[in-house]
Amino acid sequence: MTDVRAMCAIGRSGQLGLNGHLPWEGDTRPEFLADVEAFWAATRGHVLVAGARTIHWVPEFAYAERTIVEIHSGDVPEEVIARFPGRVVYIGGGPAVWSAYAHLIRHWDINRLPYDGDADTWFDPKWLTQAKPAGR
Repeated sequence: MTDVRAMCAIGRSGQLGLNGHLPWEGDTRPEFLADVEAFWAATRGHVLVAGARTIHWVPEFAYAERTIVEIHSGDVPEEVIARFPGRVVYIGGGPAVWSAYAHLIRHWDINRLPYDGDADTWFDPKWLTQAKPAGR
């Protein structure tokens, strides 16, 4: 069975994005840098499935250490995941991708960062409850 996971960082009030970017992008405080390092460490050796916007920001080094797959709105999530039996698959992206794949995600790793500023995109807690029990 494929282990489907999601990993994301949110601000103090659930902020996810601002103008198509992370609201804290470029912040060099230790906790922000550690979050990025933790993402790359956790996904190493695994599959990262994400939309075109997110894939655009994946650094070149990451391709050598993980399988990276660009998905599109017409893709069937179950069919995408079925391509990686027995693997750990991380669902990357943002609200559109997580909304489409939430019912398959068995584990969410959410890091709350000390950001309390503006945002136009927010984490939706309902994603956490949409996963079907294993075996269904």
